[in-house]
Amino acid sequence: MVMEHPMDMPAHGEGGHMMNMGNLKKKFFICLILTIPILFLSPMMGMALPFQVTFEGSEWIVLILASVLFFYGGMPFLKGAVSELKEKRPAMMTLISLGIIVAYFYSVYAFISAKANPGHTHAMDFFWELATLIDIMLLGHWIEMNAVMNAGNAMQKMAELLPGSAQVVAPDGSIREVPLQELTVGQSVLTRAGEKIPADGVIEKGETTVNESMVTGEARAVAKKAGDKVIGGSVNGAGTITIKVTGTGESGYLAQVMQLVNSAQQEKSKAESLSDKVARWLFYAALFAGIAALVVWLIVSRNMDTALTRMVTVLVIACPHALGLAIPLVAARSTSLGAKNGLLVRNRRALETAKKVDVIMMDKTGTLTEGNFRVTKVLSFESGLNETDILAMMGGLEQNSNHPLAAGILREAHDQNIKLSGADDAKNVPGVGLEGTLGGKKLSIVSASYLDRNNLPYDKQVFAELSGKGYTVSFLAVDGKVAGLAAQGDEIKPHAKEMIDALKQRNIRPVMLTGDNEAAAQAVAKSLGIDDVHASLLPEDKERIIREYQQKSLTVMMVGDGINDAPSLARANIGVAIGAGTDVAIDSADVILVRSDPADILHFLSLARNTNRKMVQNLWWGAGYNIVAIPLAAGVLAGAGILLSPAVGAALMSLSTIIVAINAVTLKID
Repeated sequence: MVMEHPMDMPAHGEGGHMMNMGNLKKKFFICLILTIPILFLSPMMGMALPFQVTFEGSEWIVLILASVLFFYGGMPFLKGAVSELKEKRPAMMTLISLGIIVAYFYSVYAFISAKANPGHTHAMDFFWELATLIDIMLLGHWIEMNAVMNAGNAMQKMAELLPGSAQVVAPDGSIREVPLQELTVGQSVLTRAGEKIPADGVIEKGETTVNESMVTGEARAVAKKAGDKVIGGSVNGAGTITIKVTGTGESGYLAQVMQLVNSAQQEKSKAESLSDKVARWLFYAALFAGIAALVVWLIVSRNMDTALTRMVTVLVIACPHALGLAIPLVAARSTSLGAKNGLLVRNRRALETAKKVDVIMMDKTGTLTEGNFRVTKVLSFESGLNETDILAMMGGLEQNSNHPLAAGILREAHDQNIKLSGADDAKNVPGVGLEGTLGGKKLSIVSASYLDRNNLPYDKQVFAELSGKGYTVSFLAVDGKVAGLAAQGDEIKPHAKEMIDALKQRNIRPVMLTGDNEAAAQAVAKSLGIDDVHASLLPEDKERIIREYQQKSLTVMMVGDGINDAPSLARANIGVAIGAGTDVAIDSADVILVRSDPADILHFLSLARNTNRKMVQNLWWGAGYNIVAIPLAAGVLAGAGILLSPAVGAALMSLSTIIVAINAVTLKID
């Protein structure tokens, strides 16, 4: 699996050179092999070590090997620096490149000077330091990349959920095995007991139970029969089923999840922008400190080699590598941890904004309630129509709708053995309801608020009585006149009350936004303990209310089912969609709660809190380390005998990076 290299993450220059882990590992070991002769043939800081040897022509071997190391091992850093400078955003890559360029070309100058003036004092070369510096930097990148891959391998785990092939059932009943990539929408596939379901689809034949825990996080087996949807990657239970494929490749649920995780891991967050700024200021500070060290040491020691050594050391030790990885490593770990727990973080900024949330606004149906409506009352207001006629017309119009209210109407029609005729030109009109034509008559299913806005008369006493019991009331209009109604009841989700109580304990205000009538909304709100209720809302009304709260300097999270909440999910500081797989949820929400469980709102807040804590800790490890190290590298404590060489500086920097990585992977959800 190829992932973005750490050196190419935004904190290191967004146009950085791309390299997969295999290439990086290969580059490191080749450079390490080339470095070994240099260690034996070249002095360190002008000092011959006990194990070093020299012979005639050995300096040429050192020059050739060091040149290969510079252009081969140093190329990723040089390309990254070019990208940063093109964007006029010098950062870590520019800093590393400056250090190795100074070390290499000054060493070449020292070599030429020695050859031109044999027997005379010449400048000291830094081939030993150059080689070890490049090796250590490559090793650090390899370690970091490995940490990123271990922290962010959620996509690969999801990809592994799918089998490699599928058993396609031909029209004549014959079965042939085809590679998964050749599977197309509309084909029928056979899935036997215990096998993984190869693609999203609808069961055509058979009954079974399906374990969707690897996909949704829900551990219990879910009963499935003909007409039920199944998700590719879930495990079939004891029955053999035939599935009609509805989604493959990029259109499948798992592909959408993988796209969400990938998008979340690549998108920059505000905290990353802050770390970029810190890294940039460290670069300028290091550049200033390096030049100052060069000048001061040149004046004090009158030795260019000593002065250059101090400058190179400053440039190496000040490299904001750990700082640049501080946020991406935590975010990668947070994203994969969330995915494993049914929290798909589409926009990483949501994790940082969550700590400031003042208000959480929630849709009612499907978010706080189950959305499993049951018809409790059907009434007719037309003398020529009875309750069965009203239910038949509403069912005919609702057949192509996926709204929970439609499911309740259709279930009741089925239970009463009512034969439904499909309506022509049926369509969902936002803020209105359903419209269509049946038997030459124009039908509409609308709410009481729609009737009020359009001054259409209806029995308000009957409506008040039904809605006062907490029922959702849908009216049927025939040719513009109210002909009847259907009242449906819904159940509150098991963990909804606990979630509301927990939000209040965190000083977060819960607010209900719903298109349902005031009485039904108040009935649910009262049982949950929600004081702020806004009912009979159109999609634009929800968006307006969120904007009004934001204008009061309040940070707002919106939680909706994604059906009619797109504007409000997009407007909120954090948009959270209950349920996954819908285009609206994917396009409009920052976070998706796969399991449709209100308790996962609390899990998201806990994940966000812990993620922010780790980010702050890592920023201190990255920036704080450099703030202390730069003066030491410049030699401010030289009088006390404390001097840092480039190799030691790079080793300490890599140690800081390892600490940052370990701190990141220890992130957990409470």
